[in-house]
Amino acid sequence: MSNRVMTLRTLTLLIATTALTACNLAPKNVRPEGAIPLTLPQGGPYPALDAEQADVTRIAYRDFFVDPRLQAVIATALENNRDYRVTAANVLVARAQYRVTRASQVPSTTVNGGVTYTNNPFGALGGAGGVGGAGGAAGGVPAQTGNLEIYQASVGFSAFELDLFGRVRNLSQAGLQQYFATEEAQRAARIALVGEVATAWLTMAADQDQLRLSRETLNSFGRTLELTRAQFRVGVISELEVQQAETSYQQARNDIAALTAQIAQDQNALNLLAGTTVPLEQLPTELGERDPVLANLPTGVSSTVLLRRPDVLQAERRLYAANANIGAARAALFPTISLTATLGTISTALGGLFGAGTENFSISPTAALPLFDGGQRRGNVEVARAQQVAAVATYEGTLQTAFREVADALATRGTIGEQLSAQTARAQAAATAQRLSDARYRAGIDSFLNTLDAQRTSYAARQTLVQTRLARATNLVTLYRTLGGGLN
Repeated sequence: MSNRVMTLRTLTLLIATTALTACNLAPKNVRPEGAIPLTLPQGGPYPALDAEQADVTRIAYRDFFVDPRLQAVIATALENNRDYRVTAANVLVARAQYRVTRASQVPSTTVNGGVTYTNNPFGALGGAGGVGGAGGAAGGVPAQTGNLEIYQASVGFSAFELDLFGRVRNLSQAGLQQYFATEEAQRAARIALVGEVATAWLTMAADQDQLRLSRETLNSFGRTLELTRAQFRVGVISELEVQQAETSYQQARNDIAALTAQIAQDQNALNLLAGTTVPLEQLPTELGERDPVLANLPTGVSSTVLLRRPDVLQAERRLYAANANIGAARAALFPTISLTATLGTISTALGGLFGAGTENFSISPTAALPLFDGGQRRGNVEVARAQQVAAVATYEGTLQTAFREVADALATRGTIGEQLSAQTARAQAAATAQRLSDARYRAGIDSFLNTLDAQRTSYAARQTLVQTRLARATNLVTLYRTLGGGLN
């Protein structure tokens, strides 16, 4: 067996043994518990939940949002929204950074080749029995020449750290967890974008309903104003009633102008979220009574569903990265052992570069341990520990925020049906009262003040009904988002 093969096997065995026997000084990755209750809230204002655990993340947004126009706008936003593109680019950056960190776990091998031209001071002595005798000099150098050509080829690595205490491995693990955290951040941004687009689209639809209502009311108030003016001219009523009717009419005019501007702003907000101009055929024309979202959204009882939320997973990954940083900081307290090794060949003739007897190798292990650093390395350990404490608190806080968001959405879901029913009945009763009051006024039975009050009450009741329908639709969107829906 040649020296070259023996050297290669020795180096391989040394590196493999180092990888197998390296210890890990990082804390174990344990998910903190007890930050939130085991079950989601039930009873009182909260709705009855499904006994079986539901996974909302499996409900694609195309299945949850049933209106094809809204589906198209969401798809456009996921493709063109600039903030979402930034999060996607951050994932690529984190992936590349992890590859750079991981590369330090294996030797960076370099192949070198070269030739050296130099003079041979022994050439003049070769013929006189000098070095190498009359036949030639040592190493096959011809005695008759005064110049020397040396060809070299080698392969090896320089200052490769033998990771006996897991410093490099923990740095690589920290980079991996940061990469995973960035991926979860992108998933969280996707969910947030889906929710924001849906909410903006539904808000614009509700404003379209409000604008239509204001125009209908303006026509009604206009007819009343014309009637009061005619009655004032013949002396049936005073100017007070005319001015009261004028007040209601002008209020409706103001509402139309404000809503027209608001709808334009709604469209601008939707265009910003979509990252482009949304086509007119994809814009909402009305909210109506029918929900443009899946009304029967399944919700399980266990709060463990929150552990699958991307923002919670992102905080968990950062906690694990903090644990790995502790291990790397602890390992820095121990000696750093590195290895430089080369294996090659050398010859004075290019044709004999790989011939027998031309092998050469070198192995240079080194160890370094700072004797005095002013407490820098121990300070790094304390910094890593403090960052880990902060990461635990961040994880628990993120989980508690997720629990509150879901609990708030469930509280609204448990009562929004009753609110909508009451507002619908109120609007119907107010409309009936308006018709009766108007008929009684025209018949001379009631005063104009009763009629005007009935008109205003009916207008306000219908406005509130539209707002309640929007609240029901956006509540379902919020519940879908807070449970982690929108990934597909």
